[in-house]
Amino acid sequence: MCGICGVVNFSKNISKDFEIINNMTSVLSSRGPDEEGFFSDTNVILGHKRLIVIDPENGNQPMQYTFQDNTYTIVYNGQIYNTKEIKEILLKNGFNFKGHCDTEILLKAYIHFGYDVVKYLNGIFAFAIWDSGRKELYMARDHFGIKPFYYTFKNNNFIFASEIKSILSHPEITPVIDDYGINELFGIGPSHSPGLTPFKGIYELKPGYFSVFDSNGLKMEQYFKLKTEPHLDNFDTTCEKIRYYLNDSISMQLVSDVPIGMMLSGGLDSSIITAYASKHFKDNPEKFKTFSVDYVDNDINFKKSDFQPNSDNEFIKLMVEKFKCNHTKIVLDTPELANSLENAMIARDMPGMADVDSSMYLFCKEIKKHVSVVLSGECSDEVFAGYPWFFREDALKSGTFPWSIAIAERQKILNPSISSKINLKDYIDCRYNQALNEIEFLESDSSETIEKRKISYLTLYWWMQTLLDRTDRMSMSSGLEARVPFCDYRLVQYMWNVPWEMKALDGREKGLLRYVVKDILPNEIVYRKKSPYPKTHNPTYLKAVKEKLSKILEIPDSPIKNILNEKYIKDILDTDGTAFSRPWFGQLMTGPQLMAYLCQVNMWLEKYQPKIEL
Repeated sequence: MCGICGVVNFSKNISKDFEIINNMTSVLSSRGPDEEGFFSDTNVILGHKRLIVIDPENGNQPMQYTFQDNTYTIVYNGQIYNTKEIKEILLKNGFNFKGHCDTEILLKAYIHFGYDVVKYLNGIFAFAIWDSGRKELYMARDHFGIKPFYYTFKNNNFIFASEIKSILSHPEITPVIDDYGINELFGIGPSHSPGLTPFKGIYELKPGYFSVFDSNGLKMEQYFKLKTEPHLDNFDTTCEKIRYYLNDSISMQLVSDVPIGMMLSGGLDSSIITAYASKHFKDNPEKFKTFSVDYVDNDINFKKSDFQPNSDNEFIKLMVEKFKCNHTKIVLDTPELANSLENAMIARDMPGMADVDSSMYLFCKEIKKHVSVVLSGECSDEVFAGYPWFFREDALKSGTFPWSIAIAERQKILNPSISSKINLKDYIDCRYNQALNEIEFLESDSSETIEKRKISYLTLYWWMQTLLDRTDRMSMSSGLEARVPFCDYRLVQYMWNVPWEMKALDGREKGLLRYVVKDILPNEIVYRKKSPYPKTHNPTYLKAVKEKLSKILEIPDSPIKNILNEKYIKDILDTDGTAFSRPWFGQLMTGPQLMAYLCQVNMWLEKYQPKIEL
């Protein structure tokens, strides 16, 4: 895992712009704390920060290779899991290798396969390759956007980086928010529309795309999208294939030359990964490391709800005892949770999921003290239909993104002068309908199947991206590589076409997945009702964020006052958040989390100082 950045300019020689590339690279230090490297040529400068995971001796970047009198240079962020298969193909075609680093294999695979290289990759990746002969930059991002890639244009410069802050460090880039940015932040946020950011003119390479930049401009091509086709496998074969994909994905992602661990919440998804991983560590049980997160006094303050019916601790204990895990429980306190809101926002470069982000930020910092790679159960709910909105009629019929239905309340939160110019509902409707138009259906699809395909697509390409962003930014801010086996594109593609009545076996969330793993997990885990990522129930957290937001409003020149409705925010404060009657986002971002989000908005405006153009 690493941080990458670069600039291409075909109108002048930029090879001596070391200060620019050094600044762009240095702000990515947390993503790659182990090494750094640079490359420059007449029209290109590249920077790289490395987190060593595979082949410490032979993985330095930028990496170059000369083939048939042409030189290729790569900067790469990610991990390719099927390098063994790719390497065998390359060896048969005359390529030799210094070591087993996936960077070297990826670079030579590009030389061999050309633009089609992405069709051979299984992994998490964002990379750029400079072809000195063709004078072009080839860029690609993994199938579901697990690794980030941002870019912009300014004064003949094409500028790219793993994080927006790196782009903003370029001397010719000034942060600007226009009407699109306001709509993204307050209509879609903390999610975002694929390809867009809140900053005017700064974009992301969409998941499943590659692009080529040369003197004629930027060309993009989608190399992967979910293919809709009839599901011809019977129930037993379907279960067998799911078991294969799970085992294969987890096994490949356990490969590492540095210590590796598992996040373990005691929920179904992290428990599946732990159970499969236990076979990998059977000869080295002391290396079988798992990690859980909890909060001070949560055992006292926990309140049962429909979305969070029970706490994790008893289930974690059950898993640790059954699989003999070398377990570490990490306990976070309210002050550090509230005080880390700004660090979590900076890691994202935008307001995020409030303490859901800051807790992950702190969790990852503690995990990094023990291991450099961790596997997460993220994405299982998206792939196997684990969320309430897959089943609730009001969500299915909402006509909008089901995790963000408080549209009128979102509109009300805007400053009246801005609200008169910005119609959040129109923007949200536009993005929602654009997403629905991307879905492929079969003529044989029933009305229920069509409905479920819609909600599945939205969940996979909108909701899941928000959580993947969170996982990457919060983990990489500590130089920790997080892997997500449930997001293996083969598994996602297969499950996309599994009929709903099979997927929701016994009429419950993740019914099919539960059945598939019933013989490897304790019944208490298999049939445990879904519980989301643990959040604090300590009332002191509400008090802490309430005080933070109140102090922001007391400062006359707080930038949030230029954007948001101060009177409504005071109502939210006075009612401990209940004046905003529905969750801001998902199920977890209720009163305290909304206050924290508003604090993050103000922190973001202060830190990045964007110019507002409406």
